Amino acid sequence: MKKISSLLMLVIALSSCGISRQAQQIKALEQCNYKLIDATNVTVAGTDVKKLINNQNINLVNIPALALGYLKQDIPLRAVLNLEINNPSSTTAGINNFDYKILINKQEIANGTVNQIVNVGAGQTVKVPVQLNANIFQFISNGKTLSDITAFLSGAAKGTEQKGMVTLQIKPSIMVAGALVKYPGFITIDKEVSSRILL
Repeated sequence: MKKISSLLMLVIALSSCGISRQAQQIKALEQCNYKLIDATNVTVAGTDVKKLINNQNINLVNIPALALGYLKQDIPLRAVLNLEINNPSSTTAGINNFDYKILINKQEIANGTVNQIVNVGAGQTVKVPVQLNANIFQFISNGKTLSDITAFLSGAAKGTEQKGMVTLQIKPSIMVAGALVKYPGFITIDKEVSSRILL
């Protein structure tokens, strides 16, 4: 009986140590500096945005797949957003995975989950790719929004810098007793993004 009690106490102690360590890692994650480095493999309705910029052909309305997307009310936006996380603290920052929301000018365009363990050692910097897959029909069916996007892309093509606000919200999860426990809120990263990010 004493052996069972001792074993139980040891398991509880190890479990609480693990939870405490993960709580410290989450706290360190909150103190990290976040930077959106660039966006790669950006396509709208299957059309490579970088090719549009290089050809200086930025009239999105003339993309045949976009016209078809309007009819189907399905205009896919695909991209990889490369997020840089720098940890200035003396504790490793770590999460098991995280939910995310991506907003442009405060309007949500995508959400999802990154199923990747992220550990950022003390004083270290890591790059985390965030896959963006969204149907942006509602977002660009607004004429003004489409005009803003075209101006942003035209700026990249002509070398004239255009800027917009991108917000990335992440909700980290940690593993506790074999189950994922979500952080109670979102960590919000607001970034003014230049059209040069697409070059």
